[in-house]
Amino acid sequence: MSRVSSGRPTFLLRNGSLSLRFDVRSILVCIPLILAALTVAVISLATGDYDVTVQQVLQAFTGDAPGLAQTIVMEWRLPRVLSALVFGAALGMSGGIFQSMTRNPLGSPDIIGFNTGAYTGALIVMLTLGGGYFGIAAGALVGGILTALAVYLLAYRRGSQGFRLIIVGIGISAMLAALNHWLILQAELEAALAAAVWGAGSLNGITWEQAAPAAVVVVVVGVATLAVARRMQLLEMGDDAARALGVPAEPTRLLLLILGVALTAAVTAVAGPIAFVALAAPQLARRLTRSAGITLLPSAAMGAFLLVASDLAAQRLFAPIQLPVGVVTVCIGGIYLVWLLAREARKS
Repeated sequence: MSRVSSGRPTFLLRNGSLSLRFDVRSILVCIPLILAALTVAVISLATGDYDVTVQQVLQAFTGDAPGLAQTIVMEWRLPRVLSALVFGAALGMSGGIFQSMTRNPLGSPDIIGFNTGAYTGALIVMLTLGGGYFGIAAGALVGGILTALAVYLLAYRRGSQGFRLIIVGIGISAMLAALNHWLILQAELEAALAAAVWGAGSLNGITWEQAAPAAVVVVVVGVATLAVARRMQLLEMGDDAARALGVPAEPTRLLLLILGVALTAAVTAVAGPIAFVALAAPQLARRLTRSAGITLLPSAAMGAFLLVASDLAAQRLFAPIQLPVGVVTVCIGGIYLVWLLAREARKS
């Protein structure tokens, strides 16, 4: 593959035939975002119905905290906080993939309908097959991938175009949302209530048994995504330019589609559809890095910060009542979407 200079300061790590090039400004943006996310995470671990000190939080990681504090931090709160960090990073990265593919700030899995498709797959398993956690996870993954393939095939006309992908995705999302409402209305009351709460997107009650497998999936898929990030950036230059630089456009786009859906589905399988993080994180990160296109690592760092901060707000704003984190992200995302649409309207 040919090398293309971005004209920005970079540094290169090389080990034999393997080399990684990092944009300096992106790293300078990632470091404070990660520190901010970790600070919020420590606050989340320390506060709640039973407060522990920051020192006890740090001692819990080395096993030196008092017995109750050790249990509260490591067994009760850490799975939720770790999920918020990992799932936020996954949503930010997924949003970055689809916004890069569509070359449109509205091209996120929330808008295109992949979240809704994953929710449909999980709902079918929950309400008709009565599956457990792994069944729901498989249903979310299959639902997300089938929805993505349907959108991709319906939007394909001698290649996939970003705007057509968004329009087809919005239509598919609307139909799947109607199907989801019908499935809930047909279900028994208790199952319908559980499905509706889960559908709001919540991190309440997450345990290590749920968080650990999803985190492993997100890490594996995330590393695979970073491996093709360079190709993704070349695709933003246009299919013809990408082919000239040795990147097969449609196979790379299909691979990115599958990776992006897998990241979204892994989150949806555990926490339900959490809206707007995937929409907002890549654009906020792009403005901080001042890059011409989407960069995945800053998007992931911004997503992690947004979700862990939203989850802390969901826990503490109306304590002792805990809101689903999806309610908070929808409020934040709604404000962001209005601002984005107003800005685009002024530009046009």
